[in-house]
Amino acid sequence: MDIYGDKNASLCLIRVTGKHEEEDISSFFRHIKEQTQKDFLLVKFTVDDWNRDLSPWPAPAVFGDEPFGGMAEETLNKICEALPDIKRSYLSEDAEFVIGGYSLAGLWALWAAYRTGIFKAVVAASPSVWFPGWTDFASEHEILCEKIYLSLGKKEALSRNPLLRTVGGAILKQDELLKDKDHILEWNEGTHFTDPEGRTAKGFIWTINNC
Repeated sequence: MDIYGDKNASLCLIRVTGKHEEEDISSFFRHIKEQTQKDFLLVKFTVDDWNRDLSPWPAPAVFGDEPFGGMAEETLNKICEALPDIKRSYLSEDAEFVIGGYSLAGLWALWAAYRTGIFKAVVAASPSVWFPGWTDFASEHEILCEKIYLSLGKKEALSRNPLLRTVGGAILKQDELLKDKDHILEWNEGTHFTDPEGRTAKGFIWTINNC
């Protein structure tokens, strides 16, 4: 876990990442800071195993032969257990938390917002809403945060993989499920691999400006 930003801020952004995402936390912080006037703290939480630690439940492999381990609950517990110490050491007493991520981490963040009300807002940038069983889960549960940012690339549904091609319809369904919530669905140019850092930053900037 890496921590960077404004001391005694009233907003804490928690970005969940994998080891393959090597963006320096200070650079990511500055990119966001340049486009907002509010103070905030940025916490980068890196999981050990992307498919295992960020999947809400077990599912068969989609890429290669590595299945999804379904250990999202354990990851959420670790983050929630760390929040009181982070707040006590770095934040104001009335500080609020935003959770977010990209791709499977974006799906995990969205799932976390259904599991706990501890987060004020969620950033689900190009989330893996194609994940087996996700739309059913989202249809049957109530999201517990106040602000929701969704995004997707305009070409993401053009994948050769039949499951990944469902992402366009799935994000529209997610958008429909949140119609009574304070949320946005933003469409970005390109495929899933187009500017993930910039897309994630856009989501956090939206939450900063709307919290």
